[in-house]
Amino acid sequence: MLGMTQNSNILKTLYALQDTVYRDFNSGLVPNLPRDSFIGVRTPQLRKLAKDMIKSGAATDFIMQLPHRYFEENQLHAFILSYMRDFDFVIREIGRFLPYVDNWATCDQLSPVVFKSNKNELLNYVYKWIKSEHNYTVRFGVKVLMQYWLDDDFDEKYAGSVANIQSDDYYVNMMRAWYFATGLAKQYNRILPYLQKLDDWTRKRAIQKALESFRVSDEHKQELRLLK
Repeated sequence: MLGMTQNSNILKTLYALQDTVYRDFNSGLVPNLPRDSFIGVRTPQLRKLAKDMIKSGAATDFIMQLPHRYFEENQLHAFILSYMRDFDFVIREIGRFLPYVDNWATCDQLSPVVFKSNKNELLNYVYKWIKSEHNYTVRFGVKVLMQYWLDDDFDEKYAGSVANIQSDDYYVNMMRAWYFATGLAKQYNRILPYLQKLDDWTRKRAIQKALESFRVSDEHKQELRLLK
């Protein structure tokens, strides 16, 4: 009963922050969700609320209540997990939360700060995520690989894992394209061979993203145009 009361208060807080113009705009960016699942709360306000809930102790009870009804509740859930510092707790709760993630925005906002200092333990979970049958779990796994394993810790096997993902889902393949475009900016010569392993749709979008990037040299862009 306490959890229900606290969540009712959180909903009241979210509605008090409602901006209906922003709601209508934001719902258009996430077309796979029904319009009535949006309240209309801006991201900075959700981030602040997440931090306040962690400080007050309300966050833990809130994230135990799944599934959520509203897009903003899922966003708030993602921000709370992103700010928490206990790796074991966060990884366990991400495992509970990911099956309920139903859109690209919530998937991409989920970015735990604790991941950076626990990369060795994290990698096993990444491999599990990218093999999931749930599209947004796969997208999340690819995003994490892109965030943490395209710099000094890069290994070709990571690129191979992303290249080997078989999916017809738009949001999975857009993240794969983003991964390879970022890889071309950071590890051009080592990433380039994997473009030929991609399906035509994903390869073209990866190249297009790389061509639009300021981090890819003009010389490399000339080469990429020949691969389109």
